[in-house]
Amino acid sequence: MSVALLWVVPPCDVSNGASFMESVREGNRFFDSSRHRNLVSNERINRGGGKQTNNGRKFSVRSAILATPSGERTMTSEQMVYDVVLRQAALVKRQLRSTNELEVKPDIPIPGNLGLLSEAYDRCGEVCAEYAKTFNLGTMLMTPERRRAIWAIYVWCRRTDELVDGPNASYITPAALDRWENRLEDVFNGRPFDMLDGALSDTVSNFPVDIQPFRDMIEGMRMDLRKSRYKNFDELYLYCYYVAGTVGLMSVPIMGIAPESKATTESVYNAALALGIANQLTNILRDVGEDARRGRVYLPQDELAQAGLSDEDIFAGRVTDKWRIFMKKQIHRARKFFDEAEKGVTELSSASRFPVWASLVLYRKILDEIEANDYNNFTKRAYVSKSKKLIALPIAYAKSLVPPTKTVSLQR
Repeated sequence: MSVALLWVVPPCDVSNGASFMESVREGNRFFDSSRHRNLVSNERINRGGGKQTNNGRKFSVRSAILATPSGERTMTSEQMVYDVVLRQAALVKRQLRSTNELEVKPDIPIPGNLGLLSEAYDRCGEVCAEYAKTFNLGTMLMTPERRRAIWAIYVWCRRTDELVDGPNASYITPAALDRWENRLEDVFNGRPFDMLDGALSDTVSNFPVDIQPFRDMIEGMRMDLRKSRYKNFDELYLYCYYVAGTVGLMSVPIMGIAPESKATTESVYNAALALGIANQLTNILRDVGEDARRGRVYLPQDELAQAGLSDEDIFAGRVTDKWRIFMKKQIHRARKFFDEAEKGVTELSSASRFPVWASLVLYRKILDEIEANDYNNFTKRAYVSKSKKLIALPIAYAKSLVPPTKTVSLQR
């Protein structure tokens, strides 16, 4: 189960070393949203070999938080992920000015193609508007620079997710994901392959965004290729971090922390991570039946066994008292992550709070809908109706007006 669906770009036959500007000069076609539904150039990622980085070393395709000298994990997933949180927070603190405001560079027009970069951002905005309407509405309150950067990150995440959860998923191999990660390296080195890559490349050059969460999201896609069961919550937590928690870490540098906030940077990042985990756990609980029909069970196997349940019960779609008790515990866990997330949203810059609050409030209500369906997430899809959204959005907006805390938040 992935986080989102996505469009994909028509294949362009460009050599591995071709840059965005070179592609433009050579007249390659970029995607037309009125004619094409594909955002990922599958021809590019399904062919070719590995890529060397600038220092000549082979680019690692394994997540750094999984590697240990002995090849074995010595910490829990939560501890390892928090190490990534600390690194991201340290990066931001190094690059923030004394006012805690990010320095955003103006657009740099591509020679001979005035406004092409602006058009790339506009295309990203179109994708966000079509597939994340409520969140996109919230981004309208952000500064133009932050809004466009969030669009670019959103589109990259959708493209990545689509590799293993879209119409071409059956053709995607681990080697293809390796090449997608090599392409990510090019983006961060200022060598975008297509127009949408160009928007992300510009974003990461203007904001203190680190590549590690992007790499980790690709690792989550690898997990989807090789894994359909999770022994315990520790394993599931790591998966949730890869496919959703990473989005929070990508976004905080764009959203910005309020200058008047007394919270530690680490605590804000940890809250962003918690929101991603909460959202993904909610996705999992909402889509149990859908995932089961694909032969997948994104639930802790040990906890199922403790509840007297098995995969067979899930595939049969039995809503029993045992299932209800099990689901109540899973929903309670997800809500605890939402509670943790709330602690950090208020600390974001004032213009960035509303889209995050809207996402949090509405996603949390999906859990209410699962309960309203008597925990039947096998044949009934829990969703928040338009009328309930209309009621919830003003609440989210009111929460976004609450100023940051006056006291210093303790680091974890």
